[in-house]
Amino acid sequence: MDTFFAQVSKESIIYLASALSGLLIAYWVISVFLKRLGKNPNYLLPSGSFKRLAKPIFLIFFSFLLRMQSLRDIIGLSDADYWFKKISTLVFIFAMTWLAIAILKVIKKIIIKNYDVGKVENMKARKIYTQFNILERIFIFIVVILALGIALMSFQEIREIGISIFASAGVAGIIIGFSAQKMIGTILAGIQIAVAQPIKWDDVVIVEGEWGRIEEITLTYVVVKIWDKRRLVVPTPYFIEKPFQNWTKSSSDLIGAVHLYTDYDVPFDKLRKELDRIVKATDLWDGEVANIQVTDSKSTHVEVRALVSAKDASTAWDLRVLVREKLIAYLQKNYPESIAKNRVLIKESNKSDNEA
Repeated sequence: MDTFFAQVSKESIIYLASALSGLLIAYWVISVFLKRLGKNPNYLLPSGSFKRLAKPIFLIFFSFLLRMQSLRDIIGLSDADYWFKKISTLVFIFAMTWLAIAILKVIKKIIIKNYDVGKVENMKARKIYTQFNILERIFIFIVVILALGIALMSFQEIREIGISIFASAGVAGIIIGFSAQKMIGTILAGIQIAVAQPIKWDDVVIVEGEWGRIEEITLTYVVVKIWDKRRLVVPTPYFIEKPFQNWTKSSSDLIGAVHLYTDYDVPFDKLRKELDRIVKATDLWDGEVANIQVTDSKSTHVEVRALVSAKDASTAWDLRVLVREKLIAYLQKNYPESIAKNRVLIKESNKSDNEA
């Protein structure tokens, strides 16, 4: 032990101890600062932020420590200067990438917490949620690619190989460009969805004849949760290039239609009063629209349309089912003769014909 300390200069020990003390003090100051911001409700920083940021900050400080010559002198690896610096650089790049992503997560949490997507009127909340989800993936993708590129270019050997490959790969680059054109178009479509927002998270849509809600939006695909719990996975360019129905683009309230096919002697005024009674007796109706119109007439029946409004698509469906059931039951009980029927006219044969 004495021999070891004799070989190590006092300056190296002092430098390392000072640096280690400084890094620990800086880490402690940052941790105290972040924890206080997290506990104080007057600040924007949400609780738990320090746990998300602590590890990448520690790795940044650790990368500084690895670059110190005094550390290598103490552990007896002075000849490994190249590898220590490279490891320090890679750790620093990794930690900064991790820290950038962690900061983005904290910012997202700060902004999203001000918008409740569980509310009935959640249009703005779903808009913000959709934008942040897509832009978050774009940011992470760019940061990771940049970090990977910087890490590879930090090695002189790889840099030289890369330059020689790029210099002699003109034709290959064109081929790869054409091959990646569809992928690039898909990513650009994801960015366009984040900006223009033809769809948002939790929107009610009709896609490929299927009714469902937007469950997930990524840079390359969108997941639609069908009403029967199936999942429809659609590439993002679909929502830019093809027509589809969005029932909650500007608002979530809808008007639903119920069609009845009745006989000509149906009492329309009685039906209107019954519809008014039905909607006022249920919480599914939003109090806006409830009326009955005769929309068509055929030789065998009359088409009666009941229009009712509700706060969203799911409620409108339940309300339509309820109104249809109640109106049919009302006719069955009170006006059974008004239910559509086929008439057959049988003429009695003449007496002369019978005698013949």
